[in-house]
Amino acid sequence: MYQWYIKRMIDFTVALTALLVLSPLMLILMLLLKITGHRRVFFVQQRVGLNEKIFALIKFRSMTEKKDAEGKLLPDADRLTAFGNLLRKSSLDELPQLINVLKGDMSIVGPRPLLVEYLQYYSTEQQKRHLVRPGITGWAQVNGRNAISWEKKFELDVWYVNNINFVIDFRILIKTVGRVVRHQGISQDGQATMEAFRGSR
Repeated sequence: MYQWYIKRMIDFTVALTALLVLSPLMLILMLLLKITGHRRVFFVQQRVGLNEKIFALIKFRSMTEKKDAEGKLLPDADRLTAFGNLLRKSSLDELPQLINVLKGDMSIVGPRPLLVEYLQYYSTEQQKRHLVRPGITGWAQVNGRNAISWEKKFELDVWYVNNINFVIDFRILIKTVGRVVRHQGISQDGQATMEAFRGSR
């Protein structure tokens, strides 16, 4: 009952309210992105959602589109701008995903939606993370985020799928506030983001 009906009603109400309240801030961030050299302010990418349905995830763009002489994108660390890094550390780059929540692609809380190319690498157990809507924040995000291994992250995701309820969602939201304030787990050691997943070793 909670997972399929009550949770969706809460998601829609919270997302709509947050978008209305935060719209002035989002407009300011869009302007600052333009000023700091971002040709496009939104980053849209295909991600995997509920029951492995593909959807377009929306974020504020934290990296430029700079390419090398061969036309290939430069490494993440070379494209991450100072303002983009600030957005990532504060998690403000995630705000446009409230639109995904309104559309029903995502939930406020759930496993983070990952790249389509990772589908081929999941084990049967890891695939269970797609039995619920992906979230803006989740159990793995408040227990290490990008500072933990992919295997540990998926283990936490599956635990959430097996134990989803209102109390756990509320705990995750409270913990998320603390993580964001302390800027914990933003990236993996030695990398600007998280290394690509290529299957469990």
